[in-house]
Amino acid sequence: MRTTDTSTHPPRPRGLRAALCHALALTGGIVASLTAVLWVSTTPAEAAASRFTFAVIANTMHSPADEASTQRLLEAIGRDRDVRFIVYNGNLKGPKEVCRDTLFERRHTLLESARPALFFIPGQHDWVDCGTAEAGGFDPVERLDQLRQTLFADPTSMGQNPIALTRESEVSRFRQFRENVRWTVSDKAGDIVFVGLNAPGPNNHYLTAGGRNGEFEDRVIANAFWLEHAGEYAKRRDARAIVVFIQGDFDPERYERPERFAWLRFAHSSRRDGFLEFKRSLVKLAQIFRGPVVVVHADDERAAGGFVIDQPLHNDKGMVVTNLTRIALAPRDRLNQWTEIEADFARKPPFRVSVRDVPKQMPLPATPPVSSSGSPREDTGASTPGGSEMPNVEGFGPASELPPLLQTPGESKLDQQPRIPSDQGGGGYGPAISMPPGSILPASPTSAPTAPATAPRIPASSVQGRF
Repeated sequence: MRTTDTSTHPPRPRGLRAALCHALALTGGIVASLTAVLWVSTTPAEAAASRFTFAVIANTMHSPADEASTQRLLEAIGRDRDVRFIVYNGNLKGPKEVCRDTLFERRHTLLESARPALFFIPGQHDWVDCGTAEAGGFDPVERLDQLRQTLFADPTSMGQNPIALTRESEVSRFRQFRENVRWTVSDKAGDIVFVGLNAPGPNNHYLTAGGRNGEFEDRVIANAFWLEHAGEYAKRRDARAIVVFIQGDFDPERYERPERFAWLRFAHSSRRDGFLEFKRSLVKLAQIFRGPVVVVHADDERAAGGFVIDQPLHNDKGMVVTNLTRIALAPRDRLNQWTEIEADFARKPPFRVSVRDVPKQMPLPATPPVSSSGSPREDTGASTPGGSEMPNVEGFGPASELPPLLQTPGESKLDQQPRIPSDQGGGGYGPAISMPPGSILPASPTSAPTAPATAPRIPASSVQGRF
């Protein structure tokens, strides 16, 4: 009778099932090791490719004394390698500064020194207020035309790492509106379409004097076309979101539905709303593009928390436009704070907003970069990230079968840099505003509507908020 030495040769498993179990036991360690390697090598890259941030500043320069502080603000933003671009959302000068060409040239050069790409949106003080005696008594339309020929002359953004953009002036009918722009940021999660419009405060340059309000009427038509075009463009690309920048506070809580015989009560109505057409264009944009539409503008009410996030716009039926979110910006310290918005479509919710501070130890630059060369400055390190989140909007519409629209020259997928986790030096900014599931905005028990069917105006936390 043959015997087997089980000390050197383990017994063979009997049956097919036993053989499979034996094979899996032998290879389990190898499979586990490979799984761990694949997880470590792919997950961070995918996360980095679907995440980026952009910064928004505005109204930082009221006098030449503010130029050095603005330069420090730009340098502080530029230290964060995750910031893809900066939006300077209006008011390159103060209301009492004279609207001379030399002033705009100097401020233009300062903006060009920013390390990231920088998009400038014209504001009230940049051309509307130029007609006042304090600002030199210029013709506002002439000053706007001058800006179009200088600050909006290039096919790319400002900054040391410019981004290609599309100007509305590429459409022959709207050749003069060079300040209205569109650009796209692409990553593995999809596209986000950004739009910049000339819609300044305090009332969109609507004039009550007699005669044709030509500048206003022509710009209203141009802005409506550009928003509708952006909606079709984003829908055709199956974009994830549209973000619109304007300088003026368009008072979205006040929405006048079109009435057939509105002229009969004209004498009893209040001041004509210069943003009426803009708000109707936003409603139409949200109908064309069913994904999230975000509108960013300056807040005239100076929100205590640095910004306000709400959902105040209604359509002609009095219903809340559920896929449109408004962010009203009002930093407490315009020279030492900026608003950062992070987009990360690898998570839900995908957006978060935070207020960032210039490091206290960061000195003022010795001389602002006012030379014509516009050479970049040195970068020394990365800033600390932080913020809170924004929920998704359900029901992204499929790409439409449209003919080719205007394409942004040089649109491509850009490289991403990983952010610094909070447990490795990332700053915490306090509690985030909580959001109910399936909605864009939080409910606010403390804010009462000013009129029936008016969404509440929700103050953000002191440093961060979700939308």
